Amino acid sequence: MWQSLICADWCLAAAVSGRIIDGMAGPIREFEQLHVTVDDVLYMPSLEATPEKPHPFVYFISIHNDSSESVTIRGRKWVIHEAGGEVTVVEGAGVVGQTPTLNPGEHFSYNSYHLVADSARVSGAFFGETATGERIFARIPEFRLDTP
Repeated sequence: MWQSLICADWCLAAAVSGRIIDGMAGPIREFEQLHVTVDDVLYMPSLEATPEKPHPFVYFISIHNDSSESVTIRGRKWVIHEAGGEVTVVEGAGVVGQTPTLNPGEHFSYNSYHLVADSARVSGAFFGETATGERIFARIPEFRLDTP
């Protein structure tokens, strides 16, 4: 079911443009009471990297539920646009191996990392559902991975 929500680039583009997406999984809408903050982004040259992607970054994210109902995060999609023109899409179920449920007023914070070959801009969305079963998404605000 959630595989069809976390779909090709056109799905995210449609989702973050504010339109309702009608597909096999049903409609999905932006849930403005669920908001995402990028708390910090750190260049971490001491982390292991590959020759093709030698620049490791760690980012810290918080998902805040400012609504009056519980929300479960079911998946995410990241789009990384490197300065050299490469575009990487990262998508999947859950968030760092979890499907957190955020009750009203709660937040979920985590950190993860990404390797890039060049400076990049990153954006995306988290996908979830409310306690009443409504399918929703929250935008991940764009942030930068600036190589030294």
